[in-house]
Amino acid sequence: MKDLKYLLAYSIPLSAYFALQWQGWWSWSTVILAFGIFPVLDALYPASTENYSDTEEKKRLSNRFFDFLLYICAPICFVLVFLYFQTITNTSLSIKETVGLTFSIGVVLGSLGINVAHELGHRSSKWEQFLAKAGLLPVFYQHFFIEHNRGHHRHVSTDHDPATARKNESIYEFYFRSVIGQYLNAWKLESERLEKKGIKNLTWNNEMIRFSVYQLTYLIGVCWYFGIGILPYALGIGVVGFLLLETINYIEHYGLRRKMLESGRYERVMPRHSWNSDHEMGRIVLFELTRHSDHHFLASRKYQILRHMDESPQLPTGYPASMLMALIPPLWFKVMNPRLQEFQS
Repeated sequence: MKDLKYLLAYSIPLSAYFALQWQGWWSWSTVILAFGIFPVLDALYPASTENYSDTEEKKRLSNRFFDFLLYICAPICFVLVFLYFQTITNTSLSIKETVGLTFSIGVVLGSLGINVAHELGHRSSKWEQFLAKAGLLPVFYQHFFIEHNRGHHRHVSTDHDPATARKNESIYEFYFRSVIGQYLNAWKLESERLEKKGIKNLTWNNEMIRFSVYQLTYLIGVCWYFGIGILPYALGIGVVGFLLLETINYIEHYGLRRKMLESGRYERVMPRHSWNSDHEMGRIVLFELTRHSDHHFLASRKYQILRHMDESPQLPTGYPASMLMALIPPLWFKVMNPRLQEFQS
């Protein structure tokens, strides 16, 4: 029964549904829940460092309930996006309501869309990979499927990884470097893959070309059905969604660096190269993404068996509060730089 706690993750899309139905101040309900209520709950409930035994891990891996929770996320996102477009088109909204609904749906696309796509993107099943790519479609970040798996996990905590924040780099500087860098890296990685197979780059075999066509087709379809006036709103929820991802990227590896070995290679990725958080609410609503150290140590581990690692650096708060803190660079540097220095000493 305790595993039903993960159903709390669906409080995020549920709050967005209420926002679309009731509007008014409810338009901001998802933002309030994610960045107002969850940080408070993280502060009230103690962080848990408990890990599962080998026997418990096997039981959890064989329980399809954990997979089903992920499989329904992409469909939920598409339903809410459709309802959002419908509400924008057919309802007279104030500016505050419009902005609130845009941010609320964007938060859903970042948490249930990109976050779950991240988990499923590491799976070997074509069905699960399809759901991962579908979850990335409305945020125009399908290149993440390529760059994250083949680029980020290889180069994390080095200067070769655009998704690793450097010490004293503000989140706003990081946004530009990471968004542009990951997109360009994805093209490069896909070109290298095709070159190794002796396949021409500018063909349908290039997944980046396919992703570009899929995303453009999505936008054309939305504009055809709802009218061209919906375009800025479709782009808006996508930007909010992928900036939520980039905010998470920022806090996950801030300032951490792998050492260069005498061989000219970087040391192996270890738990100490990712900031970890065992705060309960963040773990639940983000499907254990916050136990990020173990995820990078072994990317194939499913979310329900990710472990606390004693040697990993710990964030001072859960993910929601850390993300808010990152948006205020002087505060972030004041809190995190001493922690970073202490960990690296």
